[in-house]
Amino acid sequence: MVAGHLQEKKGFFYIVLSYKDAFNKRKTKWIPTGLTVKGNKKKAETKLAEARKTFSADGRKAWEQSMLFSDFLVNWLDVVKTTVAPTTFASYSQIVKSTLAPYFGDKMVMLDDLRPQDIQRYYLIQLERIKALSVIHYHAVIHKALKYAVKMDLLETNPADKVERPKIERFKASFYDCNEMERLFAISKGTLLEVPVLLGGFYGLRRSEVVGLRWDAIDFAQNTLTINHTVTSYNLNGKRQISAQDSTKTKSSMRTLPLVPVFREKLLAVQAQQAQFRELCGKCYNETYRDYICVNQMGDRFSPDYVTQAFPKLLEKHGLRRIRFHDLRHSCASLLLANGVPMKQIQEWLGHSDFSTTANIYAHLDYNSKLNSAQAMEQGLCAALSVVS
Repeated sequence: MVAGHLQEKKGFFYIVLSYKDAFNKRKTKWIPTGLTVKGNKKKAETKLAEARKTFSADGRKAWEQSMLFSDFLVNWLDVVKTTVAPTTFASYSQIVKSTLAPYFGDKMVMLDDLRPQDIQRYYLIQLERIKALSVIHYHAVIHKALKYAVKMDLLETNPADKVERPKIERFKASFYDCNEMERLFAISKGTLLEVPVLLGGFYGLRRSEVVGLRWDAIDFAQNTLTINHTVTSYNLNGKRQISAQDSTKTKSSMRTLPLVPVFREKLLAVQAQQAQFRELCGKCYNETYRDYICVNQMGDRFSPDYVTQAFPKLLEKHGLRRIRFHDLRHSCASLLLANGVPMKQIQEWLGHSDFSTTANIYAHLDYNSKLNSAQAMEQGLCAALSVVS
C-alpha cells in the first residue's frame, strides 16, 4: 500500500500520498478531502485509508500512463543517464529537449495514446528539413525510451516497433590520394597539427583516439602503439564538456598497432621536445596532461574541437583540397586498399567492430579484389572463353 498522511492547510484536511514513480523518483500527491479540521479527524482518516488503497491498486498506474509523452521522455533521461557514456547521454538529451519533447508536447500526445502513426508522421515532417541519418538517430532515442516504458508496464507494446525507418543513402567517403597525403605531411611538419595529421593519415586514428593517445600507450621496446584511451567533446545543457575515458568507441577499437621506425623516431623527438618545454616554462608548465602526447608548448592538452577547427585552416592556408580531419581515416583505408591490403585486415587496422562497416564504406574502392576475381575467372574458364574468341 502506498504511504500517506493527513495534512492541515487553511483549516481543512488534505491527503498527502507518497510513492515512487516509474522512474524511481519520490513523488507526492495532494488530495483535498473537503473536510474541516475541527471534528472531522476520523472521517479524514477513513478517506486517507481509501485513497491509499485505491491509489496503490490502480490509481498509480493510471496516473503514470496518463502523462504526456513529452514529459515521459524528459523523465526517462534521468533514468538513462547512469547507463550510457556521457557523450551518448548528451546526444540523447539534445535530441529530447530540442526536438522530441517540443514537438510531441505541442501535440499534447499522451504516453498511453501514442500510436505508430504519430511517430511516422513526425519522421516525415523531419525529413523535410534534415537528412535520413538524423531521423534514424531520433528513432533510436524514441525506441529506447518506449522500450523502457514497456519494461515498466506503462505500455503493453512498443509503438516504435511498427514504424518504418527512413533509408540511409550509401555513404561515400572523401579521401586524399598518395600525392595529396605527401603534400599534407609536408605542410604540417613543425606545426602543432603535425602529430595529429600523421596519426590520422598513417594509422587512421579517430580524432578522439589521437587526442587521447598517451605515452604509456607507446612501447618503444616492443615497438607497438595501443589505442586504449579517448578524449571527446560534447554539448550538455548548453555547455561544452570534455570527457577523457579509458575506453574506445567499441571493443574492437581497442587495438595494438606496430610502431614503424619513422614514427618511433618522431615520437621520441616529441617526447624530448616536451621535456625541453617543461624545463623552460618551469612552474608555468601544465603538469595535468603530462601523460598525453598531443599537448602544446605550455603542456595544455589539445581539445578535440581544436583539431577539427585548425585542420581546415591549415589546408586553406596551403591551397589543399578541403576535407575533414576524419577523412584522413578514409584516406588511410583507401591507400591500404590501393596497395593490396585485404578488407579484413583494414577492418582490424581501423578498429571497426563489424566487417560490414568496413565493406560498406570502402567496397567501391576495392578495385584490386575485383581485378583478382576477374583474373581467377579468366584462368578457370580459359577453355570456355576460347570458344567465345
